[in-house]
Amino acid sequence: MATVSAYSNPNPNPNPNFLSATDQTNHNQESLPQMQHQPSSDPESNPTPNTNPDFPPPLLTPSEMVPPAAPPFSLLHLSFNQDHGCFAIGTDHGFRIYNCDPFREIFRRDFDRGGGIGVVEMLFRCNILALVGGGPEPQYPPNKVMIWDDHQSRCIGELSFRSEVRSVRLRRDRIVVVLEQKIFVYNFADLKLLHQIETIANPKGLCVVSQGAGSLVLVCPGLQKGQVRVEHYASKRTKFIMAHDSRIACFALTQDGQLLATASTKGTLVRIFNTVDGSLLQEVRRGADRAEIYSLAFSSNAQWLAVSSDKGTVHVFSLKSNAGSPCTERSRSASDPATSPHSSLSFIRGVLPKYFSSEWSVAQFRLVEGSQYIVAFGHQKNTVVILGVDGR
Repeated sequence: MATVSAYSNPNPNPNPNFLSATDQTNHNQESLPQMQHQPSSDPESNPTPNTNPDFPPPLLTPSEMVPPAAPPFSLLHLSFNQDHGCFAIGTDHGFRIYNCDPFREIFRRDFDRGGGIGVVEMLFRCNILALVGGGPEPQYPPNKVMIWDDHQSRCIGELSFRSEVRSVRLRRDRIVVVLEQKIFVYNFADLKLLHQIETIANPKGLCVVSQGAGSLVLVCPGLQKGQVRVEHYASKRTKFIMAHDSRIACFALTQDGQLLATASTKGTLVRIFNTVDGSLLQEVRRGADRAEIYSLAFSSNAQWLAVSSDKGTVHVFSLKSNAGSPCTERSRSASDPATSPHSSLSFIRGVLPKYFSSEWSVAQFRLVEGSQYIVAFGHQKNTVVILGVDGR
């Protein structure tokens, strides 16, 4: 059960530091949700953020205009936005937004009291974000999703639940809230509840949604170990895929929602499925030893798949599969060793164990083992963006 609140709209307070001149052009092209507001009687519903240190109040002396040194912070959350052009971090003091290429801080918000933000979900590059409190002194209750409008420097709505929020996913038209064993789908404009989904225990808040201009495709854990559930909202169809024998550890979806990559807690194999019919299109091998998969990411054209794990490596695989066509002309032949390397003993795959006929990565990046990294493909051709939870 959830409680919905929308706040009244005060005088706008545009934040010129949120988007650069280039970003503003992209922002104007976005079809942003328009939320309906109603007065709130809760005096505690409005957060009180600090003034942006980059824009101090006027009439200060030069010495007063020097911003104080930023206090040390603990990183509570790290995630890319929908097109991987930006990323957000939540800290025990607030949250910050960065541009990936060129790398730069776009803006930050530090809160006076508490300030811990455990989830920050961006909506492309616009001023709307979803926040959930976290850390030892959370800014907001961890069972609430706060809709933050940075042009107004305040929350404009909230969603309350009976248990802690594990993650949030945003589209221009939908808000998806993930709890331990349930997922709620809301209309963005009026916060109307549209759908509820029961899942197996999901402490990581695993859930992905398509971001293409077409209909919504949502993927989440099913009700059985190793199972994923695919919701096609346009056709009102639900597809269950038994992806692995072990529990699902991570998955990723292409922007159009046609391809799904999954990894289990074993962490040795990654499988790519057609979300329409649930067919297995390709299987690639990260390694032989067990590993914790931290993230999966498709390139924008679905030609490559990147995988990060606790082994301190990021693997890049060549994809030969496309939804509806396992061997498309846009992808090079799977037998080409330059694009889809196999074991040298793969010619006797019917005799030796499956390991020797596995499809391996075409590129690897070596990082610090034991640190957690998330990965995405950059906007420039053949570039990979890797973010470390340790701040590197």
